[in-house]
This record gives sequence, C-alpha cells and structure tokens, in this order.
Amino acid sequence: MADLDGAEDTKEYHVDVPQKTEGFYLKGCGNLDWGMKNRLGRVFNPVSGKTVMLAFDHGYFQGPTTGLERVDVSILPLEPYCDTLMVTRGILRSIIPPGTQKPIALRASGGPSILKELSNEQIAVDIDDAVRLNASALAVQVFIGGEYETQSVINMTRLVDAGIRAGIPVMAVTAVGKELARTPRYFRLATRMCAELGAHFIKTYYVEKEFETITSCCPVPIVIAGGKKLPEPDALKMCYNAIQQGAAGVDMGRNIFQAPNPVAMIQAVRAVVHGGETAEKAYQMYKDLGGT
Repeated sequence: MADLDGAEDTKEYHVDVPQKTEGFYLKGCGNLDWGMKNRLGRVFNPVSGKTVMLAFDHGYFQGPTTGLERVDVSILPLEPYCDTLMVTRGILRSIIPPGTQKPIALRASGGPSILKELSNEQIAVDIDDAVRLNASALAVQVFIGGEYETQSVINMTRLVDAGIRAGIPVMAVTAVGKELARTPRYFRLATRMCAELGAHFIKTYYVEKEFETITSCCPVPIVIAGGKKLPEPDALKMCYNAIQQGAAGVDMGRNIFQAPNPVAMIQAVRAVVHGGETAEKAYQMYKDLGGT
C-alpha cells in the first residue's frame, strides 16, 4: 500500500484551530439523532462540555482487583461526585441502587480473563439488555495492533450499528498490550480508526508528548484513561494536562478508588475537569478534604 511505502509522517494537526460542530456542544456530534444527543448530554456536562467518568468495570477480566473487593463499600460513596458510572451489567444489577440519576456507561465487550489473550474479546451484552438497563453509552475494547485486532474492530462496528438503532452512543476503548509502544503515533492511529468506523467518543491513554495532536486529529471527543495508580499529585497533573490539550474529560478508576481518600480525590479531579483548577490547587483541595 502507498501509505506503508515511503509515505511522509503526518504533520498538519492545526491544534490551534477548534473543530466546528453545528447544532450541539460536543465535538463531531452535531448530526446525531435526538436520543444520541440526549444521552451524550447526560454523560458530558452541558456547561463545561466535559465529564468525570468513574470506571470500576475492571472485574470483568481481573476479578476482585485491589479497591474493588467490595464495590458496595468502595464505590457507592463516590457515586454523588462523578458524572457517569462505567460498570458491568452484573454489578449494575446487583450493587448499584436503581434510584441513581447518574448515567451508565455499560461495559459491552468481554470474554478472556487476565489468564488468556485479552484481545480475544466478543460483544458480551445484547442491545436489548442495554436498553432495559437504560444505558447512556456502551463501552467496547478495541485492540489496535493486537492479535485479534480485526475481531475487536468488528465488535465495535457491530455495536455501533446496534447502538444507532437504539439511540445509544458507543465509546471505543483503545487497549494497549504489553508489546505495543504507547506513542503519539500509535494513539493517533488507534483513536482515528475508531472514530472513522463510527465510535461516538473514545477512551485512550494520555501521553506527555504530542497529546494535543491526538485530540486534534480525532473528530470526536476523547476522554483519558487513568491507567496505573499514580501518586495523587501526578494523577491530577495528568488530568490537568490532558484537559488543557484537548481532552473532553477523564474515565478514572484506580487513581480514584485506590487513593488513600477516594472521596477527596474524586472531588479534586472534578475541580480540574469542570472547574479548570490547576493540579497544584486541586492537590491542596485533596489535602484539605482529608486526603493526607
């Protein structure tokens, strides 16, 4: 293929030129149906245009990971402070109170455990069940460069097709295996592929170098994954830098529920994402709220 043979690297990202979106406040979402916009309007705050998603779906392949041994004890106290709950249907039905007004980003892919090849996932939730659960978004893992890359991409496109019929947006989650380098070039490829094939917003990792090029050349909103547990000041700095460089929010798990004071941490993250606070001021807020 021509693009693999002597092609120049991309360079014109126009990071200083915001993408225009007519008719809606979220990037690339102006032409979606009313139901899609309504659900996205629950996930992303209409005032700030951003979201603090609380991810605690790790058990679908990791089991009771640290901090999620008892979801009812560790996660329910955090529910008032997030914008969206990212959860599996099993935990949703067994633990989350039906009276919650928080939108649900429903984990919709699965299959292998940490004992097997993780990229060998399938769609694991029927769209009818997502409708019964009143999901505001569906989350699917996409393994660009992984052993089962094509399968995971087709999982995403089939879920997008089903979501369009039901009016439920799909978030593609760009998974990175141990053998793949977490470079700006890789994430530009992964996020753009997901957007081109129909994902309505994308979860990806933050990289310190050229992250603004990733958000600039992706035509739909990007939220960052929290990734591995970091010291609280570093996690807040990552949030701040990502927002300043074009991210539309965060989807954090371990950097919140594994913090010494998770309630203080999620409030500090909110201050960065929605309030525009610096990482330093947010960390001071964390300490003032009892985070030390």
